[in-house]
Amino acid sequence: MTAARPPSGDPLAGIDLVIFDKDGTLIDFDAMWAPWLVELATRLDTLTGRALASRLFETLGFDAVAGRTIAGSPLAVTPMAQLREMVVGVLVDAGVDEGVARAALAKAWHPPDPVALAKPTADLVGLFHDLRAAGRRIAVATSDDRQPTEATLAGLGVGDLVDAIAAADDRIPVKPSPDAVAAICARVGVEPSRTAVVGDSAADMAMGRAAGCGRVIGVLSGVSARADLERNADLVLDSVADLVLAR
Repeated sequence: MTAARPPSGDPLAGIDLVIFDKDGTLIDFDAMWAPWLVELATRLDTLTGRALASRLFETLGFDAVAGRTIAGSPLAVTPMAQLREMVVGVLVDAGVDEGVARAALAKAWHPPDPVALAKPTADLVGLFHDLRAAGRRIAVATSDDRQPTEATLAGLGVGDLVDAIAAADDRIPVKPSPDAVAAICARVGVEPSRTAVVGDSAADMAMGRAAGCGRVIGVLSGVSARADLERNADLVLDSVADLVLAR
C-alpha cells in the first residue's frame, strides 16, 4: 500500500533534490518510441525479405493494435545498446544468418529524433522553475543515452535547469540498480534521504527504494498502471504537474 502524502500536503516536503526519469515521466513514451519501433520493423522486413514485425513487437513488448508499449517490457526499460542486441536475436531466431542480421540492422537502425518526437507530459519549464524557486535541485536518470537525453531536455527548454544526468551509456549500472541515484547525489551534494525519485515504471520505484530515497513517487503518464507502481512508491500521481500544488 502506498504511504500517505506528507502532512503538509506537499509531495516534496523535506526534499532538496528531485531525480526524474525521462521517457514516460517528462515526455510521452509512445510518442517517442512507437513510431521508431514500427519504422525499424518495416525497414528490417524490407532488408531481409521476411515478415519480422510481429516477432519484434512480441520480443520488445509492444502492442501494435493499441499502439502502446507494454509495462515492464524490454522496450520500456532496456538501454539502446541492449535493445540492439535483442533485435539481432530476433532476426537470428527467425532464421537470418547472424552476419546478414547485423548488416541489415546496421542499415535499418535509426535513433528516434530526440527533439521532434519529444512531447512533454506537463509544463516542464514552469514546473522546473517552480522547483528551483523552492530551492530544489533537479536531475534526470534515464535508460536512454546521454546525447539524445541532453538534446531532448534542451529542446524542451529545461536543459539549463537540470543539475545532473545519469544516462545508460555512462557506464553506471542501470535501473533498478540504485547506482544512478548514488552517482547523482554525490555529484549534486545531496543525501538520498533528502532526494525524491519520480518515474513511471516499477524499475524507477525499485531504484529509488533501493537507494534509500526520502520519497519515491510514481506517475501515471507513462506505460505503467497504478498497481505496477504502488509496491515501492510512497505515492502515485497522475503526472509530474501534480508535484507543485499551486502556481
